[in-house]
Amino acid sequence: MSGDSGNLAIETRDLRRAFGDLVAVDGINLEVHKGELFSLLGPNGAGKTTAISMLCCLLRPSGGEARVMGHNVTSEPMAVKQIIDISPQETAIATHLNAWENLSLMAGLHGIDTATTKARSAEMLEMMALTSRADEKVGKYSGGMKRRLSIAMALVTGPQVLFLDEPTLGLDPQSRRIIWEYIETLKGDTTILLTTHYLEEADALADRVAVIDHGKVIALGTPAELKDETSSGTVVVIETPDLTDAGVAALRSKWPSAHPTEGGAEINADDVSLYDVQDVLRPMGVTVTAAYTKKVTLDDVFVQLTGKQLRE
Repeated sequence: MSGDSGNLAIETRDLRRAFGDLVAVDGINLEVHKGELFSLLGPNGAGKTTAISMLCCLLRPSGGEARVMGHNVTSEPMAVKQIIDISPQETAIATHLNAWENLSLMAGLHGIDTATTKARSAEMLEMMALTSRADEKVGKYSGGMKRRLSIAMALVTGPQVLFLDEPTLGLDPQSRRIIWEYIETLKGDTTILLTTHYLEEADALADRVAVIDHGKVIALGTPAELKDETSSGTVVVIETPDLTDAGVAALRSKWPSAHPTEGGAEINADDVSLYDVQDVLRPMGVTVTAAYTKKVTLDDVFVQLTGKQLRE
């Protein structure tokens, strides 16, 4: 493994996982530094959740090696589990218990004393706006409340390494903001590995990002580096109600980065004007209602790298 292992919270070398003939993770090499918020981005089925499951000792690797805080996930799973926690995609709570009891159960599994558990639980319930409902059985909670409690259960143990697998999926904007304001306070002290479909969150919060597709890392760097490396810095947005496949092909013949979007198309290039676009599309009977430029985002980077929109 790396000679810089002392500064690394997560390290993988040629990490692989196959399910029969299906290779879900295909030789991933990652180094996540202590205190870093590192984001894994990729479409559904890219291998993100499988990779996290191996790092959390829930799946045994088919090949390669992975370490968390220096502990080998294959030969030292108990040491790894003592210092990590995870908020999984699927809400993992005991619906017959109340919020206090769920939090206490999780803290107890990690050997946290009663006083610390009570203090941390109160903090988590307040942060997640669940204090007023904390004595109710969580089977009565709404889906959003259960999601917030699941995240609180991952945080109450004070893990050295925190895995957040689509943690805010389905939450309302206010709940998402509350959670991310808290998560940002953990940066520097807690190592966080995040997967998300909300690319604006990764753009704003992640120290570094790895884009995964078909089980492989296809890009790695800070959000700014990825935007600089994979784009011209300018995206032209075209709004049209009747863009056809032939129209997209015509745009791509002049600007290879052109791709369809809901309501039109986008082109990542500096040499695009509305007049140029109209000259290409008008002869095909396509009406352009508007065209404007915007700053490059991680969504644009993702499309450039994978050829598709990040989907739910």
